[in-house]
Amino acid sequence: MRRVQVTEAKAKFSGLLAAVEAGETVAIMRRGRVVARLVPDASTPAAEAFRPLWDAQDEIDLVAPADFPPEPVNRL
Repeated sequence: MRRVQVTEAKAKFSGLLAAVEAGETVAIMRRGRVVARLVPDASTPAAEAFRPLWDAQDEIDLVAPADFPPEPVNRL
């Protein structure tokens, strides 16, 4: 993980973003402490977010709410 001071991060921000796009993690430091991290974005499919619920189907009773007909809307 690369560590850079805030002033360097401001001066070389687009270069740091290019490094993050390439998979690198960059820690931004202020007075010797990490104040932020730039990390590559890892998208997660919705199916992965709900996988724990599917694995516990016996323990969780999921019921879809009833559909109601649309309500009339007054014209403006």
